[in-house]
Amino acid sequence: MFQNAKFAFPDVQNALLRRVLVVDDSRAQRRILTLMLVRWGFDVVEAEDAEQGLELCKTFQPDFIISDWMMPGLSGPEFCAAFRATQRTAYGYFILLTSKSEKAAVASGLESGADDFLTKPVNGDELRARINAGARILSMEQELRSKNAVIADTLAELQTVHASIDKDLQQARVLQQSLMPVRSAVYGNSRVSVLLRSCGHVGGDLAGMFSVKTGDLGLFSLDVSGHGITSAMMTARVAGYLSSEFPEENLALARDGDAQVFLPPAHMAARLNARVVGQEGVTEYLTMAYVHVAPETGVARFVQAGHPPPLLLRRGGGAEFLGSGGLPIGLIKDAPFEDHTVQLEPGDRLLLYTDGFTEAVLPNGSMLDNDGLLDLVERVPESLSGPDFLDELYNALRGRIGPEAEFDDDISAALLEYGQV
Repeated sequence: MFQNAKFAFPDVQNALLRRVLVVDDSRAQRRILTLMLVRWGFDVVEAEDAEQGLELCKTFQPDFIISDWMMPGLSGPEFCAAFRATQRTAYGYFILLTSKSEKAAVASGLESGADDFLTKPVNGDELRARINAGARILSMEQELRSKNAVIADTLAELQTVHASIDKDLQQARVLQQSLMPVRSAVYGNSRVSVLLRSCGHVGGDLAGMFSVKTGDLGLFSLDVSGHGITSAMMTARVAGYLSSEFPEENLALARDGDAQVFLPPAHMAARLNARVVGQEGVTEYLTMAYVHVAPETGVARFVQAGHPPPLLLRRGGGAEFLGSGGLPIGLIKDAPFEDHTVQLEPGDRLLLYTDGFTEAVLPNGSMLDNDGLLDLVERVPESLSGPDFLDELYNALRGRIGPEAEFDDDISAALLEYGQV
């Protein structure tokens, strides 16, 4: 019922693509085609109708199918459509043999999935040319499939690596959050609250607070240059220099007998600058606003090291941006830093924040800037305080930039509510 034959012929293009299925209800037509094909080096299998051809396709997996149009049972186009519906790992090139020349008939064959046509009686040179044209297409498809497999394997490897990195970054985020052990703490009749929102898994912003037994307290907001893992590692290191859990290592404090006392803020900034500048190979720097508050007197001394100016909100109304700029920490060896002093009254609030607030890009392309921040602060309900105040401030900022917009910088803040507890 069918026949398999194989011969070598040096002129066959791409010998790897040489399996041909010939389907025709005419035995004579099948034999003519088979003889030509085996002389050119192809493996040829014959089938007398489409049903038998479909069965052979399951085991033979032909690269080419040459099928008559008019056959008992399924026609050539119907056979082609059924062949296309089968599951195959590689493409099969389908050539229809027909005596039809009408455009409608040709269109019908193409719609069934045929790749090419040959008019009967078949000319050997034309058949060979069509086979070679198909071989070029199959060769390109084979090469593309091979490259896609490489891409798929590479993508799978990358996804595995990405999943591992993402897991590490998730843990790093947890660790970075742990640098702020509490969101809010009460010191006497005052309270300090902090906010941290990273634009990625981890970031270079940090806010925090610490105190000593006398009741004096410190709060800070800092922003390491850049984003991502490098900045986060730098942030973690600086957090150790301002630790509330290990006061002996805190650069803002010094030992006076048995007690820990606060150093002038500018002195602390100079000590921190010396540590950062002295780290070989480290190019990151940071900006910082740091405040030392004596709760008994309300005197607040602060240093501004290239950081946005602290915002003082008076209880009776009125607001003022404090400070005069200053150099960032970690850029220049022996950089000078300046102390500033402000008198706090009960009910006053002092907000430290990073430029993620003031440099947030609005829908019109402009930045929020200081006036925009002040407007957001004034819109926060007076009934809110502590972490609720900071969360509402962040939500108000998100509302200004648009709910679907993404922040391109980390956002953090520290809020002192003096004499309000």
